[in-house]
Amino acid sequence: MSESQRRRSAARPAPNPGLAPDDPLRAFGERLRKIDGLDDLARSYPGREITVGRQRQQLEFYSDPDRPNAFAMVALEFFLVIAQYYREALPLRLILLLIAGQRAGGRIPLTQDDMAQILDVPRQKINLGMKEIMSHGIVIKLGRGVYQFNPPYSYVAAELVRLSDGSTEYVQVDQADALAELRAAKLPDLVRFPSLQHMREAIDEFRKERAQKRRERRERFEAMTTDKEGDR
Repeated sequence: MSESQRRRSAARPAPNPGLAPDDPLRAFGERLRKIDGLDDLARSYPGREITVGRQRQQLEFYSDPDRPNAFAMVALEFFLVIAQYYREALPLRLILLLIAGQRAGGRIPLTQDDMAQILDVPRQKINLGMKEIMSHGIVIKLGRGVYQFNPPYSYVAAELVRLSDGSTEYVQVDQADALAELRAAKLPDLVRFPSLQHMREAIDEFRKERAQKRRERRERFEAMTTDKEGDR
């Protein structure tokens, strides 16, 4: 063997049986070996950094015994827009109630009589408030006493349902499936393809109107002040 061949052979690192195979798929077939400590693990993977993170804690949710660990995902942009759009409390209270009343998949089993009783509001006002909310595609009526929250705005993907024998069953409905069902139905485009843009535009128009009214009041006040000073 020539001198150059000996140098090339010596430059190659010795095989390390502790290293994982080059093909990551082969790693699933390898037998796991016990790690006695982090130092032992670090020596098996030279040149790599090893970090240990904090143990992940279980998420906490305030829940009712009849609906343990049920929670809704709500778009923050949706909250921001409705907080600016609605100037009266009842539509916002209704929306919060509808969010809280969702089951897995976004269905809301609440009649308007139920809503009136929970919010302590006359049934007629509930009816008007629901018509206003539904006109923006926020909620869809599926039948008597059954509504559906539009999935991009608020959605309950899963919940633990308590059964009659006291046990619990995990129920999950993917948002994509709920959207596909919604878009397959013959519904207005604002429901099938929801958008908050019309509400944003209405907010801008309302602000322009209020700014114009403030200018007009200021101009009237300045004119009255000028007239009084001229009479002196």
